[in-house]
Amino acid sequence: MKWNLRLTAANKGVWKASELRRSLAEHGLVISAGKMSGLWSGQPVSLKLEDLDVICVVLGCDIGDLLIPEPDKVTRPGQDTIAREAAVGSPAPVPAVVPRRRDGRSLPPM
Repeated sequence: MKWNLRLTAANKGVWKASELRRSLAEHGLVISAGKMSGLWSGQPVSLKLEDLDVICVVLGCDIGDLLIPEPDKVTRPGQDTIAREAAVGSPAPVPAVVPRRRDGRSLPPM
């Protein structure tokens, strides 16, 4: 997913993070300056759904305006290996999967 807060805010006439922060506080969402900076300039690590609701209300937008899907970035297991093999031309050795117990004890013989 691509985080699109800055462009969405600009389309609604909000040009500064501090302006958006004040508007969010008026609607009951108090965000620290550091977290607001992360929301404004980058990709948030985590965000509550309730916070997304408030952001959408303040900006008068839909969730689809803030979050843009990027299906090209989704890979299936093994797909990355296939892409590398195609790029290099020779198959890369596939490591064997060895089951292990989490408590460190060995598994019984097969």
